[in-house]
Amino acid sequence: MISLTDSQKIGMGLTGFGLFFLFFGMILFFDKALLAIGNILFVAGLAFVIGLERTFRFFFQKQKMKASGFFLGGVMVVLMGWPVVGVLLEIYGFFLLFRGFFPVVVGFIRRIPVLGSILNLPFISAYVDKASESNTMV
Repeated sequence: MISLTDSQKIGMGLTGFGLFFLFFGMILFFDKALLAIGNILFVAGLAFVIGLERTFRFFFQKQKMKASGFFLGGVMVVLMGWPVVGVLLEIYGFFLLFRGFFPVVVGFIRRIPVLGSILNLPFISAYVDKASESNTMV
């Protein structure tokens, strides 16, 4: 079993609440307040889970500056009151930031009973394999 420090437990809670508020804000037609709270909680939770220094290093690596700019710029746009544009920027930045993790995530999902069988269907499998390969090459 994985042991977590108290700050990591707090971070997991903040990240979970952040994702909940982001999801709920999108369900309620891009509610500005819920999306802003969700963004703040998500970023704060990430900082608590992996630490401030590692969070800073992750977002401000030279090769990830474009992705970080889109993601953090999207957070700022949401906070300024343009939720739809901000969320689109965040989603693009998120995919650029975490594209290296997608093959790992796909491999993990393939081991889950129901989702794995869906991902292994012929037409879906070909698309997912191609998307995972193109993400690792960039």
